[in-house]
Amino acid sequence: MVSQNDNLTLADFMPGVTKGEAGGEGADYRAERGQALPIGTKAASQEQVIAAIQTVYDPEIPINLWDLGLIYRCDVSATGDVDIDMTLTAPGCPVAGQMPAMVADAVAKVEGVGRVVVQLVWEPGWTKARMSEDARLLLDL
Repeated sequence: MVSQNDNLTLADFMPGVTKGEAGGEGADYRAERGQALPIGTKAASQEQVIAAIQTVYDPEIPINLWDLGLIYRCDVSATGDVDIDMTLTAPGCPVAGQMPAMVADAVAKVEGVGRVVVQLVWEPGWTKARMSEDARLLLDL
């Protein structure tokens, strides 16, 4: 017997995050914010974007996502668009659906940022080795 719930995926239960283009089992998830900047607007710097990411903290660990090593890629284009690949400490993270949106919201507030896309990825898997030295010291590792 087939029910209407048989076609649901993890994305159906993750507010603010949509299923990525790849689709299928193990698909990535993404949050999109903002819009293209007007021509001639000065784009934000990489440092400004990283500073915004550093305002987003893991709700279970008192360390920001940048220092936890959860941001795998952060590209800021000359037009102010920002593309970010991030992961989580574990696939079963209870806030998985909220984290990409939290990062996208923080980055979208930066002056000189246009379109923001935060992609949740699982490869390579996160390890403690990705953490900054400061984060390791805070956690006494």
